[in-house]
Amino acid sequence: MKSKEDDAPRRPAPFEIGQPLDLLSIAEIDERIERLRQEIARLEAARAAKQAASAAADAFFKK
Repeated sequence: MKSKEDDAPRRPAPFEIGQPLDLLSIAEIDERIERLRQEIARLEAARAAKQAASAAADAFFKK
């Protein structure tokens, strides 16, 4: 008999920077690399948005 948990989408296992990698499979390492790339892209987008807001504020207050 299947439970509701069997049908629920699984969340990726959490990990921390610097954890030992010895016991991970190649697929798990590839998954971590992809998740880190996605996080880097998210951080870069947030940084760009903050830079744009800062530049707009500087331009507004320098007039």
